[in-house]
Amino acid sequence: MHKKVSKLPFKGTAEQEKKLLEVIETYRGDQSWLMTVMQKAQDIYGYLPFEVQKMIAEGMNVPLEKVYGVATFYSQFSLSPKGKYNVSVCLGTACYVKGSGEIFNKLSEKLGIGPDECTEDGKFSLVATRCIGACGLAPVMMVNEDVYGKITADDIDKILEKYSD
Repeated sequence: MHKKVSKLPFKGTAEQEKKLLEVIETYRGDQSWLMTVMQKAQDIYGYLPFEVQKMIAEGMNVPLEKVYGVATFYSQFSLSPKGKYNVSVCLGTACYVKGSGEIFNKLSEKLGIGPDECTEDGKFSLVATRCIGACGLAPVMMVNEDVYGKITADDIDKILEKYSD
């Protein structure tokens, strides 16, 4: 599965960089801690942009390609930021046969983003997921921790309005 790299400019802060450098310093010299450093970096930034991967590679003395390889191999890592509201649409079999593909496409069109992308204002991100364990409510989508079941593409506008702060 190919992960999308964010098209949004990197907006890391000096405070985030300081935290990351402290983490790197703690594990410097032992490449076996690479995943731990990457997990902590994602906790700090919310995702692993190129600039952060580069700092990790240099600080841990590993090739940038290795950091990128780990980031793209493991599903726990994201190369693009998550929005304030992360919209997940289940495309598992039960949801898909009941129309989740159409729901995903309408969300993509309405938000102006594709899978694993974030709106320019940082408000919404869109993710296609496999089964979330709510097959009886198919088709299902989530906005952060809020679950919406037995929805149609026509419900999208009403659901998104709830997050229009």
